[in-house]
Amino acid sequence: MRIETLSVFPQMFEPAMSLSIIGRARAAGILDFVAHDLRDWTHDRHNTTDDTPYGGGQGQLMKVEPVFEALDDLTGAEPAFVVFLVPQGIPFTQEIATKLATRERLIMVCGRYEGFDERVYTRADLCLSVGDYILTGGELPAMVVTDALIRLVPGVLGDALSSVDESFTAGLLEYPQYTRPATYRGLDVPDVLLGGNHALIADWQRKQSIIRTAQLRPDLLTSADLTSAERMMAGEALRETQTVHHMQTEPVGEDRLGEDDQRQ
Repeated sequence: MRIETLSVFPQMFEPAMSLSIIGRARAAGILDFVAHDLRDWTHDRHNTTDDTPYGGGQGQLMKVEPVFEALDDLTGAEPAFVVFLVPQGIPFTQEIATKLATRERLIMVCGRYEGFDERVYTRADLCLSVGDYILTGGELPAMVVTDALIRLVPGVLGDALSSVDESFTAGLLEYPQYTRPATYRGLDVPDVLLGGNHALIADWQRKQSIIRTAQLRPDLLTSADLTSAERMMAGEALRETQTVHHMQTEPVGEDRLGEDDQRQ
């Protein structure tokens, strides 16, 4: 698989792309990564990649010409799937990561400043956002996308099941996990995990995954593949969580103050 980035700060990528799973994938020849400098496609002595927007407004916009010319050169001889990392993109999910992991060649275009001249999006196959918050540029999102999808490429992870048995893969959060010691400062590993009965362990893990999702990300339950009994269990976990949250956030009125509080 070949992943390329196009940005005004290509030097940001190498440290992250040389370590851990991504670094090992590159060393093994599974991933070919190249960071391109958008300034290489500028024609003035200042290598200008931005300009003021027509109609006024604050900040600078990324110019259309360097992006077009860069993509012309980069995709002229070999096709590529072009992804723009921008706030108005569709939310990045595990499902999208799975689809991108099947592409032979990706080019991720990273914005800066107030965004791109709108015309650049005619060159996009997909626009992605990694969340509803503001970042300085698209470089970090490109790293996030790369990290998520490269795990799904065959041969990258040592255990073929590692990328399957994770949060979001089955539409649910991952179940709680533990390692040695079995007891630490009064905190115990659940007995079922110590018994060696793999059927019971699998059942416990499934139930805990559903409960955790109901407690922390109930929005995921709508698309999760659950049986009727599991949906009932998820609903009960969600109701219990909502009750606890209501009790924790309910204002304390004068009628609920204890004697010590009333004296203050």
